This record gives sequence, C-alpha cells and structure tokens, in this order.
Amino acid sequence: MEGFKIDELKDIRWKQRFENFNKVYTLLDKYSKEENLSELEQAGIIQFFEMTFELAWKVLKDYLEKDGFIVKSPREAIKQAFQNDLINDGHIWIEALANRNLTNHTYDSELANKIVQEIVNRYFPEIKIMHDKLEKEL
Repeated sequence: MEGFKIDELKDIRWKQRFENFNKVYTLLDKYSKEENLSELEQAGIIQFFEMTFELAWKVLKDYLEKDGFIVKSPREAIKQAFQNDLINDGHIWIEALANRNLTNHTYDSELANKIVQEIVNRYFPEIKIMHDKLEKEL
C-alpha cells in the first residue's frame, strides 16, 4: 500500500511540473514566432528559453523517476529521456544544456540575435517534440 502511494505521488509530481513547464513553454512558443525583435524582446525570448529548458529537464527527471529511473542531473535526464524516446535529438539537448545560461550575453545585440536564432531554430523545435509526447501522457 505504501509503495502505491509513492508511485501515485510521483505520477502527480511530473504532471504538476508539466503544467508549470507548459505555461512558460506557451510563452516561448508565442513570442518566438515574432520577427524583427527589439533588444528587449530578444532578451525576453532568451529568458523564456532558460526557464523553459530548466523546467523541461525537470519534467523529464520527474517522468523518468515515475518509471523507476534514478536521475541526478540534467545530463542524466537527457540521456535517459533519449533512450526512452521522450526526446529526438540528444545532441541538441546537450548543446542546449551547455548554452542555457545565456542572459549574461544579451547586452551584445549581435550575439543576442544569434542566440535567439539558435533557440528558435534548433532548441525550441526539440522542446516542442518533448512537450507534445508528454502532453499525450497526461
């Protein structure tokens, strides 16, 4: 009986985390479609990406733990999620992990524009795949 309660709590936990992730994901989705962004808008997209990515790997962690996996770091979550077919391109996820703390570069408009393009064209499509797969599990 006690084991059932823990499993039930783990199931609830990933779903709650997904709800929080979905809120920020929706904002990133909405604003990443805009063109000719101001510096402030670029900084906002970078910030939304950082929040989205942070919650994304934590959703993966909680989802995997619900299935009995032990996950202690973002890198472990990404590797296991790739093995479990929750994400498509593990290399892009690892790259996004390495680049997730990007806000300290938003003062450089050329670099900020490059970062936004990476987010919109490389990282967000992979996050969307994960989002859509897990949304079906709710």
